[in-house]
Amino acid sequence: MATIFPIEEILSGCGKCHAELGFEFTFAFQPIVNFKSQTIFGYEALVRGAEGESAWRILSQINDKNRYAFDQACRVKAIQLASKLKLDSMLSINFLPNAVYEPAHCIKSTLQAAKQFGFPIERIMFEITESEQVQDVAHLTKIFDYYQKQGFTTALDDFGAGHAGLNTLANFVPNIMKIDMELVRDVDSHKTKQIIVKSLVDLCKQLGVTVLAEGLETQAEVDFFSHLDVELMQGYYFAKPGFESLPNYDW
Repeated sequence: MATIFPIEEILSGCGKCHAELGFEFTFAFQPIVNFKSQTIFGYEALVRGAEGESAWRILSQINDKNRYAFDQACRVKAIQLASKLKLDSMLSINFLPNAVYEPAHCIKSTLQAAKQFGFPIERIMFEITESEQVQDVAHLTKIFDYYQKQGFTTALDDFGAGHAGLNTLANFVPNIMKIDMELVRDVDSHKTKQIIVKSLVDLCKQLGVTVLAEGLETQAEVDFFSHLDVELMQGYYFAKPGFESLPNYDW
């Protein structure tokens, strides 16, 4: 049975968070590995239904009325659950940029949760989720700048697909870039993908951005990125997401 926390408790102190979500959710955690050092870099918190329903079942219920409340609740619950599971590495949380109207105000609940549950903010990474288009790139830049100054790690998720692209990168340089799984899939045998990925890796090196390859499923894909000196990797090759648990990888 999923651990369910009262929404009133989760949203206490969150300013504008007064709306009832009308549904329950929890998280599954997928490891992010450092392939070079053979260690766990961290875990990405992936939203799930209370009984393990898919992320789509939850995200399809998000709208303009509950977006802010959901974004705030996700941050607090992810930190609370990670603390309960004794996660001692990076916790990666997806956030909805269009739900963040004022960075300093919206981060309060995150800082409060980190303090309450004893989770260091330097072990929290915020990823731009691919589920919605950023309407205001300047606003996103403001959010990321503020989060980095607070000590959080920032990441661009699914780079190379959808809304996260070069225009975003031109305005803000994150700590980590996650290369989209569609570019990763079969990259070892796809010449065009190889050229694109190698160019992205080189670009990141010049910008001082750490590359993370996500969606890895085969040894050949892992070997390709290892040969490019990409250390951070994520995907079913290492472990599927664990429902309210922290799956390990047997090196």
